[in-house]
Amino acid sequence: MVTSLCERLARLPGETRVYCGHEYTISNARFAASVEPGNGAVTALLARATELRGRGEPTVPSSIAAERAHNQFLRVAEDALVSRYGTGGPASVLAAVRKDKDAFRA
Repeated sequence: MVTSLCERLARLPGETRVYCGHEYTISNARFAASVEPGNGAVTALLARATELRGRGEPTVPSSIAAERAHNQFLRVAEDALVSRYGTGGPASVLAAVRKDKDAFRA
């Protein structure tokens, strides 16, 4: 997953569009806020997604640049996540983030 997410997808040009198969931006943003509460991009995403969904509008597509700013699965080398999950390297941090996401209930 580190190779796919962090070494391939995250390195695509920032304007690359990202389409997900389901509408789960609010849930993901709530999780991201629990993991990285000081991340302004996460706060902005949650507010925007809540507004859009409140009007019945989709939150997708996103962009690689936006995902780099708020998606914890692409941020495993960031200081905030390394501090929270340990310094075992990106794969270790990614595994810990995934475990937390699996247990997260928003």
